[in-house]
Amino acid sequence: MQSIPVDGTRLGTMTCIVAPEVRIANRETGEVRKDREGQTVYTVGVAVRQDGRRASIVEISVSGEPVGVTEGVRVQVTGLTAFSWAMGDRHGLSFRAADAITPVPASAPVASRKGGDA
Repeated sequence: MQSIPVDGTRLGTMTCIVAPEVRIANRETGEVRKDREGQTVYTVGVAVRQDGRRASIVEISVSGEPVGVTEGVRVQVTGLTAFSWAMGDRHGLSFRAADAITPVPASAPVASRKGGDA
């Protein structure tokens, strides 16, 4: 499996479209996936959109529950890595946040100046 570092700052706007869900390692037993340190692995569905381009939807895995990440919230992904994989005749990319997925703080509303205040 080849690891490819991804510069998240060049991806454009990232918005959570599927809230964090526990990743299941074995669907038959319901076993939850854990990382090397024993933390639960979560997946988050993220829409990625660059200016003037169509949105792409990716699932990103991360260790530990992403606090404050809910559907509709803009997010920042740090330590994003893509992994190429192949199983038989199937192949693709999977994504992992090595550090975190965090909500982007909402900008303060811009005050409008109407009326005679100068």
